Amino acid sequence: MTQAFIIDFAMESIKTTLLLSAPMLGFGLITGLTVSIFQAVTSIQELTLTFIPKILAVFLSVLLFFPWLMQLMITFTSKILINFPDYIQ
Repeated sequence: MTQAFIIDFAMESIKTTLLLSAPMLGFGLITGLTVSIFQAVTSIQELTLTFIPKILAVFLSVLLFFPWLMQLMITFTSKILINFPDYIQ
């Protein structure tokens, strides 16, 4: 294993992790911003009001993006397993 291989492997892992988490984080961010604007407009300052919409939004994003997320994970895992003999040399 060379230093370049380790850096490339780490970069690919980080890229995959960011791609996997992006839909959930985006939906949670948009929902949180929407609830915050609603709270500011209506002067409702309930802290627990933000949790349930965010949880539902993240769950909805997992359902919507599940095929793409699974394909991304399968591609990454198969690439690792196929190239495993090269990694141990």
